[in-house]
Amino acid sequence: MVGTQGTKAPPSLLYMVKQVELVVRSHLDELVKPSGITALQYTALTVLERHDGLSAAQLARDSFVTAQSIADLVRSLEARGLVRRERNPRNRRELLILLTDEAHELLARHEEPVRELEERMVRELTGHQTEQFRQALSKAWHALS
Repeated sequence: MVGTQGTKAPPSLLYMVKQVELVVRSHLDELVKPSGITALQYTALTVLERHDGLSAAQLARDSFVTAQSIADLVRSLEARGLVRRERNPRNRRELLILLTDEAHELLARHEEPVRELEERMVRELTGHQTEQFRQALSKAWHALS
């Protein structure tokens, strides 16, 4: 695509966001592979770390996957002993998903390497630029949610 001055137009923001997502996911997959989980499973575990005891529907929304995907993902994590399901005391028909001690240990083992990956991603930015980047991403997400 050529701009008005005969120069190439920069890639779209959507394209650039997708590029970042794909490279982060690839690195994250490599980081968590030795633990026998995927980046998507790791993401779900980190969501539960922040908000333990979510329903499958809420976990799916917060992990950016479909209800069917989260059902398979939770079954896999449960088989690995990383999550357990309990009846919601306020709504006996609903199952809540909770982290096990093993999941907390796994997350603790990966905390430093994941932090280093994030630092690597923004190492060319100042602290102020990093915070602006975080705010911009949050605003973009809210605008589309």
